[in-house]
Amino acid sequence: MEMSSLRDLFVEELKDLYSAENQIIKALPKMIKTASSRELKAGFEQHLQETKGQVQRLEKIFEGLEESPRGKKCKGMEGLLADGKELMEEDAEPEVMDAGLISAAQHVEHYEIAGYGCVRTYAELLGEKEAVRLLEQTLNEEKATDQKLTQLAQKINIEAEEAA
Repeated sequence: MEMSSLRDLFVEELKDLYSAENQIIKALPKMIKTASSRELKAGFEQHLQETKGQVQRLEKIFEGLEESPRGKKCKGMEGLLADGKELMEEDAEPEVMDAGLISAAQHVEHYEIAGYGCVRTYAELLGEKEAVRLLEQTLNEEKATDQKLTQLAQKINIEAEEAA
């Protein structure tokens, strides 16, 4: 696709995020299964539900733009999730695995925070008020998830250290 305007870039970045979110929906069940901490499992389960809502918000934005969300694969997310999959194949103590899962999840969250921050700014500049509102909601959820992961890490990282 030729990108000759900010709107073109906005649509391309939204497609990237749409692909990323759908990849996350496929990856989270395995992370839930691998986690041993009940709190971490619950956090991943909550984020799975949130992510499904985020996909619906993106679809609503695409409808408003009269664009298709299809046609792009987010290679950045693909790489982050491949790293997480590789981690889950390791033979690790449960607490150490949980610490690693938190790290992998925070890499994903930071990628999403960066992406949603950019597209929200593009939407503001383009006067796409409904998109701004929806993207801001998702951005706030991603930041909240990152904070929850940080709080969990403060406990789980200590447990991982003690497991050694």
